[in-house]
Amino acid sequence: MLRRSFLKYIRVPATTLHPHELSSYKLLSSSSTSAAESKSFNSSFATVHSNPYQSYPVVEYLDGQSSDFAMIDYDEDVVRLKLQELERELLDDIDCDDDDFSIDPSMDFDSEWGDSFANIVLPTSPKESSSSDSNISSISNNKDTQELHIAPSPGLCSPVTPKQLLLKCAAAISEQNMKEAATIISDLRQMVSIQGDPSERIAAYMVEGLAARMATSGQGLYRALKCKVPPSSDRLSAMQILFEVCPCFKFGFMAANGAIEEAVKDEDNVHIIDFDINQGSQYMQLIQTLASRPGKPPRIRLTGVDDPESVQRTVGGLEIIGQLLEKFAESVGMSFEFLSLAAKTSEVTPGMLRCQPKEALIVNFAFQLHHMPDESVSTVNQRDQLLRMVKGLGPKLVTVVEQDVNTNTAPFYPRFVEAYTYYLAVFESLDATLARNSPDRMNVEKQCLARDIVNIIACEGEERIERYEVAGKWRARMKMAGFVPCPLSSRVDSTIKENLKQYCDRFNAKQEHGALNFGWESKSLVVASAWK
Repeated sequence: MLRRSFLKYIRVPATTLHPHELSSYKLLSSSSTSAAESKSFNSSFATVHSNPYQSYPVVEYLDGQSSDFAMIDYDEDVVRLKLQELERELLDDIDCDDDDFSIDPSMDFDSEWGDSFANIVLPTSPKESSSSDSNISSISNNKDTQELHIAPSPGLCSPVTPKQLLLKCAAAISEQNMKEAATIISDLRQMVSIQGDPSERIAAYMVEGLAARMATSGQGLYRALKCKVPPSSDRLSAMQILFEVCPCFKFGFMAANGAIEEAVKDEDNVHIIDFDINQGSQYMQLIQTLASRPGKPPRIRLTGVDDPESVQRTVGGLEIIGQLLEKFAESVGMSFEFLSLAAKTSEVTPGMLRCQPKEALIVNFAFQLHHMPDESVSTVNQRDQLLRMVKGLGPKLVTVVEQDVNTNTAPFYPRFVEAYTYYLAVFESLDATLARNSPDRMNVEKQCLARDIVNIIACEGEERIERYEVAGKWRARMKMAGFVPCPLSSRVDSTIKENLKQYCDRFNAKQEHGALNFGWESKSLVVASAWK
């Protein structure tokens, strides 16, 4: 079965195959392949793999043809790319037994986007995810098909919407048709506004991401957005507002805290390690809850890893956050110590964390793991390396809170569609909690969401750091690192659902695979899970 799965996912970039190359491409599945033909195929194969970001259709390769397959001499770069591809597919399919996959009729596409996907065939690549919309990451990139469905039906005079133009522009860029894309961008900029409805606002930011990609200035624009924050504390304030007013983010922290509270209920000494503590508001709530429970509260030691390039460093770093937490703990009668570790996450070693044997160790990953490069960026695979290092510490509990969207390994065009679908739901949810003319809403969208959108759309390789994954893939990574799921209790589940009632009823929370999914209508936005 493993050999069959490996051969099934051998892929070549369809978008770079010419007719003469396609004939060589088909030779691989023929039992009468000659040595000369194999050599021709090998040459085409090496050429088309010069760009690892092209979309990959699935090539079915039957078991009885291994003799021809052995004649192909892969170079080292091709083998490395294939190993990365294999690892991604194994992660995607870890809980799937079926070899075939078809479009799920329950997938909730927006009608305008859905028309564009009506006749696009998905490749044979089942994806485990708590969000069915994540399956659009497998959509093949066919510009002719897209344009066919973007055009209105004959006789209709429906105006073209920003969404349709965004889709058409992304398709043009993916086909290197920059002249057409530039024209569409010019038209889009006349139609959108950061003060409009959610679809207009997200279009305003996404069109700038497309423009940045065309100008190959994605990373420059991403950095410029950081530099334009006057001062840096404004961005931290915007992040705090986002976590407070958007329940999906707020309750992600609450779910992690609930799991931690239950894990340490019988412990006297607790050591919590957080690789991205933000402003520490999550721990304000945790300290208050632990201090108010019956009996003597535990002694808490909190280690915050401070990335030297963090925006927090410019406003005093974690030292100020630590001082605030220590004062708050003192006010509620809890023994508390804060340790700041100035190091990049990828450079942290077990010895730097100063774990002690008599302490219950808790590790919290809240909206942080997606920043770690994985096998699609480098063979070092810092993402899985970090998880294995943490597992080696012997933690009592590890909490993971992440946004449920695939912006990691998806090629540009499906990644663009995935990002649009996801962030439109986020923008709509903000409309339900903040007024349309609210300065806080505009600040959150400009300082937080716009930066992520630009990085996802405009950047590739190491420059793309907003590499989110769907819940199923995080489960696969955790299991591969040696963790087993620790389902969130019914108490945590019921408490959060009760608190959720104070918000718009279009927000929802549901438990899947022992994790809590927080969403807006049918779209899953944030997933919180616990592991041991």
